[in-house]
Amino acid sequence: MSTSMWIRQIHRWLSMAFTLAVIANIVAMTMQVEAVWIGFLALVPLIPLLATGLYLFALPYLGRSKA
Repeated sequence: MSTSMWIRQIHRWLSMAFTLAVIANIVAMTMQVEAVWIGFLALVPLIPLLATGLYLFALPYLGRSKA
């Protein structure tokens, strides 16, 4: 499997983790739980999600320069 396929798979799993963290944050807000760490829970997958997303976004442009 190529590097871009691995990054694409990691990006998919990170997006699922981010979605679950956002849902947990919404549930905590509706239950009026005063836990700040739940708000920061979504940042853990968001930072690598941003990095992999930017790589996947730039991938077609990087491939054009080689052709």
